Amino acid sequence: MLTDAKKKYYRVLTIAGSDSGGGAGIQADLKTIAANGCYGMSVITALTAQNTVGVSGIHGVPIDFVRLQMEAVLSDIGTDAVKIGMLFSPELIATVAEQLQRFHVENIILDPVMIAQSGDKLLQDEAIDALKSRLIPMAELITPNLPEASVLLDREITTLDMVAGAARELCRLGCTNVLIKGGHLEGEVSDDCLYLGKADEMIFLPAVRIETRNNHGTGCTLSSAIASGIAKGHDVAKAVRLAKEYITGAIAAGAGYSIGNGHGPVHHCYTFEHILH
Repeated sequence: MLTDAKKKYYRVLTIAGSDSGGGAGIQADLKTIAANGCYGMSVITALTAQNTVGVSGIHGVPIDFVRLQMEAVLSDIGTDAVKIGMLFSPELIATVAEQLQRFHVENIILDPVMIAQSGDKLLQDEAIDALKSRLIPMAELITPNLPEASVLLDREITTLDMVAGAARELCRLGCTNVLIKGGHLEGEVSDDCLYLGKADEMIFLPAVRIETRNNHGTGCTLSSAIASGIAKGHDVAKAVRLAKEYITGAIAAGAGYSIGNGHGPVHHCYTFEHILH
């Protein structure tokens, strides 16, 4: 006998590319969303032939099929938060923006993926302007690393002293909040900088660098963890802090593993390790 369901999932939709190696993109997002207690859904924007060494091919999903995926999920299941990752072209960016507006989607976490861990380019040059004009103004939070922030601002951001000003400047592109990730900083620290636009508050999140080659997909994982926190009802500051704790633990737990010949993944399910052995 069927009964009315009383429980509800915290729903997170990831719109991103597929990583055949499993360490980044849609695969990392869904692992992260599940590990953070949410129900994950996906819209695949591109297929990549990828492993721990690099990207050997990118096949863009037809724009109309991306639209169909978004319509299918949002018209039926809906979502409490959206994480956006790899968007390859201006046309794709426009389509995603139109569908998000059509379904009045809120709590958008935008990870402006431009370059893979291996150095392979994942975003067309002409798509950068579309990202800045169409999607960034819709975002509750954007999460660029230093190279991505540099591209968006068209100037080099290389030191911690430059980060605060860069975060404020990025916020002027129209997003509500900015998290600049410090993983590319030189030295032993990899502090992140969270700028809360409405409060004009700058929060530095300190972290000691973990020496490991297994750092593939860290950006995807962090943004998905933040989206999971937002879906649960946390404010941006708390969601970012919890996500930072999660990714730090995932990097540390994954450092002891050997997989592939290049940059391996973090351990997305490290919190369940006691039941994995």
